[in-house]
Parts: sequence; C-alpha cells; structure tokens
Amino acid sequence: MNNNGHDQRIKSYPARDKRTFLYAFSLLLDILSMFGGYAAALLVRDPQWLQAGNQALIVVALPIFIMFEIARGAQSAETLANRLLAIQRSLGALVASILVVTGLTFLFGAGEVSRVGFVVTFAATAILIVISKFVVDLVFKKTMDGLAIATILLIDGLDAKPESGVDIFDAGQAGLWPDLDHPEMIDALSRVIGSYDRVIIACRYEHRAAWSTFLKGHDVGGEILLDRDLLHGAVAIGSYADNDTIIISHGPLNLFNRLQKRGLDLIVASVALIFLSPLLLLVAFAIKMDSSGPVLFRQVRVGQGNRQFRIFKFRSMRVESNDAKGDRSTGREDDRVTRVGRLIRRTSIDELPQLFNVLRGEMSMVGPRPHALGSLAGDALFWRVSNHYWLRHALKPGITGLAQIRGFRGATDKKEDLEKRLRCDLEYLSNWSIGLDVMILVKTLPVVIHKNAF
Repeated sequence: MNNNGHDQRIKSYPARDKRTFLYAFSLLLDILSMFGGYAAALLVRDPQWLQAGNQALIVVALPIFIMFEIARGAQSAETLANRLLAIQRSLGALVASILVVTGLTFLFGAGEVSRVGFVVTFAATAILIVISKFVVDLVFKKTMDGLAIATILLIDGLDAKPESGVDIFDAGQAGLWPDLDHPEMIDALSRVIGSYDRVIIACRYEHRAAWSTFLKGHDVGGEILLDRDLLHGAVAIGSYADNDTIIISHGPLNLFNRLQKRGLDLIVASVALIFLSPLLLLVAFAIKMDSSGPVLFRQVRVGQGNRQFRIFKFRSMRVESNDAKGDRSTGREDDRVTRVGRLIRRTSIDELPQLFNVLRGEMSMVGPRPHALGSLAGDALFWRVSNHYWLRHALKPGITGLAQIRGFRGATDKKEDLEKRLRCDLEYLSNWSIGLDVMILVKTLPVVIHKNAF
C-alpha cells in the first residue's frame, strides 16, 4: 500500500519471537555439532578411551559448553547480524570448555582419555560449528531478511528519509496519534508497533510529549527524531539517517528476563489450574444455579503495550446489570452482585479464570492490574488522572501485584486511590526481578480475603 509516497509494510509476526526461534535453532546446531564431533572420535577410538571417569566425554563436556555459550552471548541479535562474530563466540565457548574439561580430567584423575580421540572430538566439533553458523545465517536471511532488529518509522506530520530495511507507517495520514483521551487510538497504534523492536517517531513538535508518554508504556525501544532540544526524559541519544534521535525507552525486560517471567507464569498457572479444577467446576455450577446467564464474564481491559484484550472472570453480577465498560465501581452493598457473586468476590475466587489469560500470554501472574476502559477515580477516567498512567503497561498485567499486597484494592472513590496504586505499579516496573514476582505471589495468599474485596 502506497500512502503519500510511503510504502506501509507492517509486520504480522514479532521479530523477537523469530529471534528466539533462531537462538534456539543456533544453540541446537551447536549441541549437535558436539555430538557430531564425538561421533567422529568414535570412528577412530573405542568408547572406553573416550571417557572422563565413568562418564562419556560428551556427557562431561556438553553442559560446560552450553554454559559458556550462554555466558558469552553466542546466541544474540549481534551474532545473528554478524556471522563472523557468531563463529568467534561459539569457538571461544568451545575453547573454554576444552580448558575446563582438561583441568577436571587432571584434577580428579578421571582416567586415561585418548589424546587422539580428544583432539578429534573437539576439532570436528569446531568444524561443524563453523558450518552450522552458515546454516543459521541462511535461515536468518530467509526468515528475517537479514535484519536482526526490526525497525518501523512512524510519520506524524514530520517527513523523514527512509532507510533500507525499515518499515514505514504514516500515522498522520491514517488519522492516528497517541491522543491519551482516546484509548482506541492508543490501541490501534500499539498494534501497529507491537511486532517491532525499534520505533522511530517523526512527529510534529506539539505531539512529542504525547508520543514520549506512549513509547514509555511499551515493550519496545522507542526514539523520537530530534531537531530541537526537547528531551522528554530521554534515556540516551541515537541516530537515524541524517538525524539525531532521543531514545525514550529500551523496553523493560531483556530476553532472558522475559523467558524467566514467562516460565514462572506457565508453571504457576498450569499447576494452579490442575489443583483448583474441582473448585472451578463447583463455582461454575453454583453460578448457573444462582442466576441465569453465562458462567464467565468477559470485559475489554488495557494490557501490555496499551493493547486491549478480553479478561476472563467468573460472573458475579446479574446479566442485566453487568458493567461492560467498568465505569461504575462495585460498592460494598452493590445491588448488582448475586449471592454467589458476593462470596466469590469476597474471596477473590472470581479472578481465577484469569489463569487462562496467563496461559494465553495476555496476562502474567504478577504485574499491574488491568483496568477497564471506563474505570473512574472519583469522577475522572483513570488515564486523565495522570499521564504516567500509560507507563504502567510496559509489562503484562497481572492477576496480583505490588499494589494488591499493600492493600490498595476495591473501589477508587478518589483520585488518590488510583495514585497510590500507580506509584506501586511504577515501582514494580523499575525494580522487577524474578525474586520480586515470587515474593509477591507468596504475600498474595494472606490477602486473598480482604476488607476491600467486595
């Protein structure tokens, strides 16, 4: 599609997911290379001469090699983009592994290892690693067009010279800019940039503050083309074509941290669903018996990167009284709540179906709570209370979070009620660690039943 001279090509599959596949593929080929080297050694020496102690040489060397591969960053965006660097790092990990295995063999007197077999194992492994990097390079060029970092240039009233390999979207022509009073525009723009690693904004001067807030609430690296000294809390200076840029965000978590957090989510959510399945079935039956209507209540909420999704909850209100937009907070004696609904809200059981949102990748076990579009703090919509509200969505929303274990739950009758939760959410984003997630999960158990849960 050609739009005012700009070819609008939007990726449909996230570059980071493609890189994760290529990292795994590259590591698998390196592991197979070591198996290939060991197999070559078996052609010249019997297995008993290729043992370190009571273990085959491959059993001792392989875990050490994998450890050094990870430590040296042999699988990274840099090595995908630079085949020579990939070879250097993987061979460096192999050499380090050789030194460690040799030292362990002599230190613990782990038997007589054939020198010929030892040399053949690692020499053949090195040759196969070099070959494997050419294979990875071919797959990389096929799947990612030779671009390790996916970049999109968003045009909003300020023209910019396009570079090769950069996708372009004319947001101004499409009638889009991050108007913080219109969540549907935020959602549309979030879906445009969701598949990219780096977002360059060429915007008019008066829109820079809004774009700055928008980018800080996303899980991508965001930059604004710079032609004046207006920084908006930039974290660094970058460049694009013949212009300088201010780097607004790098994204909150790196690949390793995202894998840790996703792994914890999958383990906890899966185990919880298995153990809680009898309770879930019992609650579903009770809801059907108590009032007419579906068991589950679905509502649009604001998720990671300010993209909207549908949250799952057990229905706790009568169908004719359900609050689809969420613009009325539930009160202590709310007449919309059913008998079963009052019990499951008091015990937070109504939140349990969100475990399915976690498995779907829309939510995390721990993170800022997702809010409905019509949520009010006093008489003001949440995002109008503070522009910092949009920053809380840089991570996936959670079933529980820092605000919840500190007791900030229930209705938001005043703006201060939201501001307290917002401070907790931003503190969580700034200090995230897998240990913090575990701590919050543990501390959630005592506050499942809370005086403000109604």
